[in-house]
Amino acid sequence: MDPIPRPHGAEIVPQEDAPARRSTYDQRVEPVVPWTLGPRARRWFDALLVLGLCALASAHFLSDEPLPAAVSLSQFIPLWWRRSHSALVFAVVAASSAAQVVVLGMTDPIVGQLAFPIAAYSVGRWGGRWSRPFSLVVTLCACVVAAWAWTSWTASADNRLDNMVAPALSCAGVAVSSWALGVAGGQRDRFVRSLVESAEQTRRMAERDVALAAQDERARIAREMHDVVAHGLSVMVVQADGARYAAAQDPGVAVPTLEAIADTGRASLAEMRRLLGLLRTEESGVRPQPRLDDVAHLVEEAKAAGMQVEATLPEEWPSVPDGVGLAAYRVVQEALTNVRKHAGPQAAATLRVTVDDAVRIQVTDDGRGAASGPGSGGHGLVGMRERVAVHDGAMSAGPAVGGGWTVSARIPL
Repeated sequence: MDPIPRPHGAEIVPQEDAPARRSTYDQRVEPVVPWTLGPRARRWFDALLVLGLCALASAHFLSDEPLPAAVSLSQFIPLWWRRSHSALVFAVVAASSAAQVVVLGMTDPIVGQLAFPIAAYSVGRWGGRWSRPFSLVVTLCACVVAAWAWTSWTASADNRLDNMVAPALSCAGVAVSSWALGVAGGQRDRFVRSLVESAEQTRRMAERDVALAAQDERARIAREMHDVVAHGLSVMVVQADGARYAAAQDPGVAVPTLEAIADTGRASLAEMRRLLGLLRTEESGVRPQPRLDDVAHLVEEAKAAGMQVEATLPEEWPSVPDGVGLAAYRVVQEALTNVRKHAGPQAAATLRVTVDDAVRIQVTDDGRGAASGPGSGGHGLVGMRERVAVHDGAMSAGPAVGGGWTVSARIPL
């Protein structure tokens, strides 16, 4: 139901504020991506991180400790690929950390062990489904091994287990916290990515709905144009042929016939301007539409064109919805147009319109029937069926018993 009352027999087609509404909708569905580093900024960040850590590792060279410096560099350099190959980088750093115990022996921590929490964070954030839990197990084992190595030279065998608890917990706290932060960051990335994809899908669906609505509107206008042009031109052709034959016998007949042709042409042009006006955004889009009681004008127009029409219409036209009235009017218009075009020059038509729980229409002619082929192609019958189907009605068209053609339609109220 429209929120604004419509004038009787008018169709509301809002156009002026359509661009404003579309822009507001587009702003509402435009995905808002949280601030994050771009690809170039990420490369610079990783480069500065690796270079800074390598600079710390070079301090071992200044202290005449080349072996710890080499081990530290072997742990820092793989961090350059921590985003694209996080699981492999973690495995390399973990292996290098394990090799540290073998190569350097039981010694103090070296600066290269800063790579382990960074690698744990990276695999927690960018690692695969199975690499994340596996890396957590490796991290806990590495913390125990590191604590065992660090306490080997400060504690005896009797109290070694007691003394390694504090270093193990400290190491695990740093490494596991880094891993947990990485997992949380990965979940956030996936959640943001899903929101962006959902907003993008919503935008695409909105664009598709707009395109489908425009396509439906173009199809409706095409049907309207077909009805107007086919009906108006067929009337004008019949009247022109009649005037041409009658003028040879009685020239006075040509004058009123030409006036009727001019009136029909002006009415068709006005109807075409109304339809074309729907395509112009600078107009309001409010145009009067034919109603059910305008069927009587169709009958008068057909008779004026020389067609033999016997019409049975309601004495008092009941009030019906505008859409139903327009559909009924177009069905009668197209049916009479088909009689003029296909039934033959001497064909007579019978029109019957009744209104009870539905608008019932029947148009029968005694012309050439199926031989004329009115249902073989074209948009007329298709347009009638579509109009009736919109209102959950039914329509049939085919040869009549004894010859001719019959069009029947029922449009529920």
